Formats: sequence, structure tokens, C-alpha cells
Amino acid sequence: MTSIQISSAFDSGNIEVLSAEGTTARLAIRRDHESDFFQWFHFRVSAAPGQSIAGQELTLKITGLNGSAYPMGWPGYRACASEDRQFWGRTDTTWDGGKDGGTLTIRHTPEGELAWFAYFAPYSMERHHDLVSSLAGLEDVEYRLLGTTLDGRPLDCLSIGDGEAQVWLYARQHPGESMAEWWMEGALEVLADPADSVGRELRKRCTFHVVPNLNPDGSARGHLRTNAAGVNLNREWAAPSAEKSPEVLAILAAMDETGVDFAMDIHGDEAIPAVFMAGFEGIPSLTAEQKQGYDRYTAILDRRTPDFQTKLGYGLSQPGKGNLSMSTNQLAERFGAVSMTLEMPFKDHDDAADPRQGWSPERSAQLGKDCMGALLEWFVEREKK
Repeated sequence: MTSIQISSAFDSGNIEVLSAEGTTARLAIRRDHESDFFQWFHFRVSAAPGQSIAGQELTLKITGLNGSAYPMGWPGYRACASEDRQFWGRTDTTWDGGKDGGTLTIRHTPEGELAWFAYFAPYSMERHHDLVSSLAGLEDVEYRLLGTTLDGRPLDCLSIGDGEAQVWLYARQHPGESMAEWWMEGALEVLADPADSVGRELRKRCTFHVVPNLNPDGSARGHLRTNAAGVNLNREWAAPSAEKSPEVLAILAAMDETGVDFAMDIHGDEAIPAVFMAGFEGIPSLTAEQKQGYDRYTAILDRRTPDFQTKLGYGLSQPGKGNLSMSTNQLAERFGAVSMTLEMPFKDHDDAADPRQGWSPERSAQLGKDCMGALLEWFVEREKK
């Protein structure tokens, strides 16, 4: 007899219940639609009728993970848990790659009769709409609908500032990387606040075009990396199509209208326990000025916050071998932009670890603010040359 009920029938929910007995359950993650990608999970556990789970340890075994998108992401990972959906902490988690096709075991003792678990603290579509609506009504913010998705959802864009430099910020090409939209909250708080001195000076120098969620279909469906068609949007930038990747088609058309001088694509990384940056060193038309601009920004950010580092990261592309289907490379090649991919961890930023929360929504938002401070310093330094 089971004492628990498990559900994922909600925004960004993803889990399958294979079996349950008492307060123990054997689970599996559902694959992205029309795709082999899977890693994101988000579900709730409640007491079964007539039962109680308060003060009882839950043992939740997610199986078959050796076949997940990034099995190297599970060692050292701790699951996110919440009982009020406001504060997300980390809970006791162990990994056994030799058990049941690779098993992540989550143990948690709830204080009440309901607990939520996720790969990272979710950023709901409802919160997304609240964010966009709260900013779209401000006097100095222009809302634009860039297009619609395959599921009919809007692609929201907020434009802020009237400066000459065209800056594009966009997040959640990979919907399971929810830390990216928490980052957006922090960045937008700086950019849209009339009393924020960093935002004020940036608005003088730049016109910002901000897309908080480029893949709302995947976000709502509980996908890790793909849209409603099972397509990885960050491999569509060389030749997007209305049939497979209308999201990229729409944002790239808008970028063609404005041009792009500086761009940041916001992501999360499963395996590396650090915040880091990836650039465009492999593009065919790379210039020394572009590369110097990228290096200067990462050096500024590294100096300004302990929640960033430059030692760990991805390997560099060979000259002329950059993948132009990825947005950072495409924008650098197409517009001569200084573009970059910011990666935040699903685990923790080990250089400044937080045992209670690991990398968190709060730290993601703070990093968004720090990145805006670094960007202002970057522009001020450029003006002096």
C-alpha cells in the first residue's frame, strides 16, 4: 500500500511513476516530445487519502538516467525541494550509475503533507506573464510581440532605452534551464528601474531588446532542450524555419531590423559546477576587436563578482570551425557583434558554494544585476579608447 500520490500534471511538470510502496517510489523522466532528450524533472508528492507524510522520509528513485541527455550531470548533483514553492533548497541526493540503468535517489522529510521537487527551481509561465505585464506597463518600456510558437504561445520582447548600441538579451532556448529566466528578472530590475543608476546610464548608451523566454512551448511542456517539434533551437540559427523553429525565425528577423552590437544568450549547464562564459572564437570572420571585446567583458565580470570564473568552461573552437547554427556564433558572424553564452550550474558554483541552496534563483537574479553592472563598465571603458 502506498502512502503517497505523485503528480506532474501542471506547468513544466515531468515525471512518470513506475511503482510506489509506502513512502518509496520508483520513477522515470519523460523524454522531450519527438526527441530523445530527457533530464528535467518537476513533480509534487502529497499524502494519499487517509494517509500522512508529515515527518516521514520520502525515498524517490529516478531510474534509467544513464540514457539521459547529460549523465555526467548526476554525480555531485542535489535535487531542489520546496514545501511552499517560494523557497527552493537542496535535499539529500545520491547517485548510483550501476543501479537500475542509473538511479538518482532523493530523500526528503517534509514538515507538512505536500512537497515539490525539481531539477532546478521552476520559472512558471504564469510568473513569466506577470514579469512581462509588470514591465510592459512602464512608461519607458516598449512591448513587442515577435511572433507565435507552434503551440500558439506569444514570443514576448521588451525594449528599453534609446541609446545607439543595440543590445539583445535572450534566455531559455533550452526550456529546462530555468535559472536563465531568474537571471532575466535581475537584469530587468536594473534596466527598467528609473532610480537605478546603472540602468539609467545603460539606457543612455544602449537600446535593449530583451526576450525572457525564447521557448515557452518547451517550458510549459516540461522539456529539457527542445520546442514543441522536438527541435533544439540553439542549432537552428543558420537556417530557421516556420515549420520547425518559428521562435528563432522571429527573433532573428527582429535582430536583422535593429542590428546587434552586443548579445548575451543565457543558459544552464548540467555538469560543470561553476558559472562561466562561452564565446565565438571559431567564426570565419573573427576580428581582433571582437575577441578583445569579449575578453574584456569576461575579465570585468570576473573581477566584479565571486559568482563568476574563467578557469572552467567549454573547450575552444578551432579557427574557422565555429558552429554557425548556434546563436552566439551566428550573431558574431552575421553582425560583427560581441556575443556570448552565459552558463550557470544546475549544481553549485563551487568557488562560492552554498550548502543550503546550491546555485539558486536568488543568485541567478543577482548575477543578472552583476552582468548589467559589468556591461556599463564595458561601455564606459570603450568610450575612453
